[in-house]
Amino acid sequence: MSENFDFIVVGGGSAGAVIAARLSEDPNCTVALLEAGGTPPPHEMMPAAVASLQLDPSVDWMYTADPGNAGLGLVDNVMPVPRGKMLGGSSGLNYMAYVRGHPGDFDAWAEGGATGWSYDDVLPYFIKSEDLTPSNEISVDPEAHGTGGPLGVSVRSPVIPASRDFVKAAAATGIATGDYNGRDRRNPAGVASLFQTTTRKGMRSSTYRAFLQGETEERPNLTIITQAHVTRVLLSQGAEGLTATGVEYRGADGALHQIDAARDVVLSAGAVGSPQILMLSGIGPRREIEAVDIDCQLELPAVGKNLKDHLHCALFFPAKGIGLPIAEVGVSAGPDALRAPAGPLPADPAEDANLPPELAALKAEAEGRLGQWMETGESLVSSSLYDAVAFFSTGLGDTHSHDAQIGYVPCGYDASLLGERLRIDLSTFFENAEATLAPDQENMILLANPVLPHSKGEIVLASSDPAEAPIIRMNYFTDPHDLKVMVAVMRKALDIAEHWPGEVKPGPLNVPPALAKKHGYVPGEPPSDALLENMALHYSSTVYHLCSTCRMGDVVDPTLRVNGVANLRVADASIMPDIISGNTNAASIMIGEKAADILSAQYALTRRQVAA
Repeated sequence: MSENFDFIVVGGGSAGAVIAARLSEDPNCTVALLEAGGTPPPHEMMPAAVASLQLDPSVDWMYTADPGNAGLGLVDNVMPVPRGKMLGGSSGLNYMAYVRGHPGDFDAWAEGGATGWSYDDVLPYFIKSEDLTPSNEISVDPEAHGTGGPLGVSVRSPVIPASRDFVKAAAATGIATGDYNGRDRRNPAGVASLFQTTTRKGMRSSTYRAFLQGETEERPNLTIITQAHVTRVLLSQGAEGLTATGVEYRGADGALHQIDAARDVVLSAGAVGSPQILMLSGIGPRREIEAVDIDCQLELPAVGKNLKDHLHCALFFPAKGIGLPIAEVGVSAGPDALRAPAGPLPADPAEDANLPPELAALKAEAEGRLGQWMETGESLVSSSLYDAVAFFSTGLGDTHSHDAQIGYVPCGYDASLLGERLRIDLSTFFENAEATLAPDQENMILLANPVLPHSKGEIVLASSDPAEAPIIRMNYFTDPHDLKVMVAVMRKALDIAEHWPGEVKPGPLNVPPALAKKHGYVPGEPPSDALLENMALHYSSTVYHLCSTCRMGDVVDPTLRVNGVANLRVADASIMPDIISGNTNAASIMIGEKAADILSAQYALTRRQVAA
């Protein structure tokens, strides 16, 4: 027997959790929220524990992709594509950078036909979500920010001094200090700042924690079904065409279930999941759908196409006296982070009774730091260590926005993150990876990120089996423009390192030995363009910002309705007409807010707060 709801939201992530929360504010409206994963684990709340969530199949889809012209120095030439598989989705898996994008990004959407999506149109939705914690560490444009919304936004505490120095160094190269989420983002010279992050009191504020947890998930008119893997949208063919009537999903019991929607089905499964579900339902490129023996119900050639993503290249520097040893972060994360096989404490806590004095003291220190974080939110673990940022224009085109971003990490992370999560071949990236990444080493990373890529990838069904991951072709650097911009951003990052304030300076750039030899690189001299290009082609990695695979105009209209199908909408990063010039999570949350208002207006729902 099928259950009936007014609305079905597929995917409880960055946009879907918002939509379900907002629609269910009307007690007379019934909403079903389907999520393939479950409730986030407790350590999801610790910002510095972010890497531990990747490669965990209970919370990460663990997709992989063909990187196209990039990834030559990645293990097996495979690009990892982590995507959140839990309530909160990728907002529970990401590095928590709260970046809205340049106003020109959204104005370009509207000029391209996305009516109602200009910067002035979307700004109220950013403000509606936000609960910004004041900080004297950043400059804030008060007219552009909100307080009292569900989503925690703050600056880490305590601030790591090197992150402040990055902002000063950027200023020395001509990038002004200011609010990159406010009026200062319009500055032609660019803007630099400590990161605003989706955290509250030092803990992650995912869309589950912000919008669903607590009162909302207890609403009698909101049914949250976890461990529910949606297999297809249910469609009916009438005189006026196709209509979405519900969804089919495989539940935790392994059986197939169906639920019906009296009003709309909303796909918020992300830039991979939403096009996959459309194609599994027979909506998409006819030839590709039929190639895996699915009957094409509606040919929409752009489903799964126009994939955009950000790609950054890590510029790694020894930074004695500047960088933060990863061992210090480990101690702040508590005793469990120090256990074998990676740490000095025994794997079994029962053995702690026999610890020698030095390890007993280390455990006590770790317990004290963990307790402080839990009580006050102030700790080294209160951010992902992706702590400062600069936006600017390279002058190579895309004049409507900044085309470049440089992120700052005041440590060198470790072999687990760089080698396993990012799949960088450490044996070729470093002369001696074990020594360079030792827990007591002081390093830093500048992430060179061209944020308006021209290259486009695609999502293609591998088979008709919903349990089989789709094929993801990133096609990085297939447009030569992107490599030119990358080199320009890398040069700006090197310039920032050269302008580091104070007497203690970063050490020389880590240049992979084989590439240094090939290009005749002499340490201390400026690297050639050819060397920088080769570094980018080998060691660039995804910034996890997949979007545009169901983009407005081609797949959905400006009210997010799927072209040619009644009562079916898509609302997540996949609908972006083009990628924004910065981290995409804040914009995905905005899309959820605006989608909820669109639906509420159409069906005259009661709303607690209307964006104004």
